[in-house]
Amino acid sequence: MASSLIRSCSRRAVRTIATARFMSNVPENTVYGGPKPQNPNQRVTLTQLRQKHRKGEPITVVTGYDYPSAVHIDTAGIDVCLVGDSASMVVHGYDTTLPISLDEMLVHCRAVARGAKRPLLVGDLPFGTYESSTNQAVDTAVRVLKEGGMDAIKLEGGSPSRITAAKSIVEAGIAVMGHVGLTPQAISVLGGFRPQGRNIASAVKVVETAMALQEAGCFSVVLECVPPPVAAAATSALHIPTIGIGAGPFCSGQVLVYHDLLGMMQHPHHAKVTPKFCKQYAQVGEVINRALLEYKEEVTKHSFPGPSHSPYKISSNDLDGFLSELQKMGLDKAASDAAASAEKMESSDPV
Repeated sequence: MASSLIRSCSRRAVRTIATARFMSNVPENTVYGGPKPQNPNQRVTLTQLRQKHRKGEPITVVTGYDYPSAVHIDTAGIDVCLVGDSASMVVHGYDTTLPISLDEMLVHCRAVARGAKRPLLVGDLPFGTYESSTNQAVDTAVRVLKEGGMDAIKLEGGSPSRITAAKSIVEAGIAVMGHVGLTPQAISVLGGFRPQGRNIASAVKVVETAMALQEAGCFSVVLECVPPPVAAAATSALHIPTIGIGAGPFCSGQVLVYHDLLGMMQHPHHAKVTPKFCKQYAQVGEVINRALLEYKEEVTKHSFPGPSHSPYKISSNDLDGFLSELQKMGLDKAASDAAASAEKMESSDPV
């Protein structure tokens, strides 16, 4: 009898534990009582990117700089949203990426973080904020995560000091994306926005630098403006994903700037800096231009706003009282104009 009761209690205990595990929000394989298990509606993680890379599934990356673009990127299910220092050119109108400050980048990062809830968020370290020392690099990276709401950072180049900076940031517990090939922050040395890897020495340097960044602990490397065979070699040599931009189809993923791929910017300055490798998937800029011209024309002709876009009413009694008060104030013309406008709106208001 006693042994039967013990077995019954044991079975109830097992069922209770199993039920508790089933109901728990904490994954069984986690060490701490941390976040809920990942699902398609939650933030993309490095683990998920690595899984895609292992399966040979291309990784999608879009560079965005503000809340509206982040919402669009999120809605489209893009894997990674990069808040690039290219905001210096695309948003602020500079000719290079060099002028943008860390504080300006943090504003862009926070706006994107509010709009993009699913993609992994990567923030660029702007020029002059990580080159002086490893301490400076780590401090800047910490700010990008804590104040900018990013999940990871990206830094450019493969000089020994920058590789050391990448290693120090990784050791501080921050995920780092590297960037080789055309590195816009180095245009002073490169002599402008010039493609890289077009001769033997330069091609070898691209691969060696990418490998050095991998060794430093980077989770991914951007390959910008290099010939496809060079990008293919780097992708083959690495066991981390490569993200191509103007580097051909043989990378682990691709990145384009939001404004560029939408064909959003039509003015001469942006046409000057829009890269040759960018495919425009829409001509949003033409739509914007047409809309603005139509708006200007309607305002000029007094056809906007009409009754349908003038929704706020005042009752007849209140209008009469308002006109009376205006007359008491000696504002007869104002009262007359107000009365005329009310009559005009009433006569043009569709029944």
